[in-house]
Amino acid sequence: MTGRGRTRRAKSPDTKSANSKTSPEEVSRQNDTTKERKPKAQKKARDAEESPLQDRTTKHVIEEISKQQSATTDNTKAPVRCTKAKKTTEQAAEDIRKTQPETPKDPLKATKVKRCVVKKDKSPEEAAEEMTETQPETPKDPLKIIKVKGCVGKARSPGHITETPKETPKACVPPVRCGEGELSILHRTLENLKIKRNERSDAAEVVNRIVKTIVAHLKEKSQSFKEIVPLRTGSYYENLKISNPDEFDVMLPVPVDRVNVTPFGDDGAFYSVELKRGKSPLQRFQKTGGTLSASEMLKEFRDEVKKSVKQFTEWEVTKKKTGCPAVTLMTKYQPIPISLDIVLSIVVQSSWPAFTKEGIKIDGWLGTKVKQQYKRLPYYLVPKYEGVGTVECDGVLAKDVWRVSFSHVEKAMLMNHGSEKTCCEREGERCCRKDCLKLLKHLLSLLKEKDSSLTKFCSYHVKTTLLHACCSRTKDADWRASSLSRCFLLLLEDFVEHLERGVLHNFFIPTQNLLSGPGLKKCKSLAQRIREERENGFPIFK
Repeated sequence: MTGRGRTRRAKSPDTKSANSKTSPEEVSRQNDTTKERKPKAQKKARDAEESPLQDRTTKHVIEEISKQQSATTDNTKAPVRCTKAKKTTEQAAEDIRKTQPETPKDPLKATKVKRCVVKKDKSPEEAAEEMTETQPETPKDPLKIIKVKGCVGKARSPGHITETPKETPKACVPPVRCGEGELSILHRTLENLKIKRNERSDAAEVVNRIVKTIVAHLKEKSQSFKEIVPLRTGSYYENLKISNPDEFDVMLPVPVDRVNVTPFGDDGAFYSVELKRGKSPLQRFQKTGGTLSASEMLKEFRDEVKKSVKQFTEWEVTKKKTGCPAVTLMTKYQPIPISLDIVLSIVVQSSWPAFTKEGIKIDGWLGTKVKQQYKRLPYYLVPKYEGVGTVECDGVLAKDVWRVSFSHVEKAMLMNHGSEKTCCEREGERCCRKDCLKLLKHLLSLLKEKDSSLTKFCSYHVKTTLLHACCSRTKDADWRASSLSRCFLLLLEDFVEHLERGVLHNFFIPTQNLLSGPGLKKCKSLAQRIREERENGFPIFK
């Protein structure tokens, strides 16, 4: 170097060694030649400096660095700053090679490095200071493209930008989350709703004994009901009974071979039945025109049941309820009072009514094959009507019509409720479908105890809500036992939505609205009470 860190001009190839003797004429001639060639040598040096160092060969770079080091060694009185500049100069070639911009993998993270040239007249201190100032900062926003105007020093490689755009999380939780307090309340409530094994077995023994007696009496003493086959349905036999084993339902169906079934009304839930030609023990209940009278048949059935239970003094037959298809028996002599509904029905061995065509949408939940198996089963008709029994339609009174029942299919679906065959089995994973149903049933029961105006709401509304929910959230993973709080709140939201609209379609007959009986005003009142319980953390469970 000449002076302070300045790059020494390359010697001319014609220049001789300093040790050789030269005459004054030769020295003068050489000086003249140097003056003439000076502009050309400066141009070459400037071109060399302006060209990128990485374009030179490795040999030339090493030779130039060696010359610079040997030149700076002579200047022993250089300040400390010069040493620092020397170190920067030594790293210049290597730094430039390292900081060459690579093709960015992510176009959003691209960093443009603009090369600049250290001018000849700048000192090493100024060059070092310039290199320090031109270091690119890590971008705060990775989507912004950073332009680096400095050329010397390490530029941040695009691969070092570790921040990535954060995706907006998808909302997959219910509108109201259940906190730890509410979660513990739900689990504690479920524990309290469990029925003790000894109580269950004792109640089942009492019920089985009286049902066996009733069936034996009807087969032996009655001509009209001698072909009945008991069908146990309801919450107890679906493993959905809560708190106490105090309610049981047993259906006693009478098979019929050939009948004509005609819809009564527009909702597709009620039908008039006409026996076809042939002998049948039920012909005595036919009215003019061949219609099978549900009211007269239920009356005789009730009388026969009364006769069969006379020997059981601990049981009594309750007063008949309007439109109810069951004969209800009560006993108070057990540790737990028990209610037993003996339901009369007829079995129809034919295709399901046309109103069921758009119903039972379980294809995505239980599968199309299972659905076809269910639809090959017979269906049941029970002697039940709504409204006033003397209302007539097409010559048939409302009290003489039958309501369609698929309780046997409901039981089958709830007993085998998983999209996977091993759901809730010993080898499979447990779900919370039934737990959610139990909690909602219990909530409705407690609200009905506080408000007598809610008596028209029943557990069947809750069960239907669950069946619809299983068809919308079809996978077992949607009902994991560990997600009890989320699943219960979702089911609660479903039920409240039905109440707000005053519409809950029959799961098998979509044309029937199960909430038409209570009415929209009472539905909204119940929805408001449920919403208050949810917002306050279910104090009714405490």
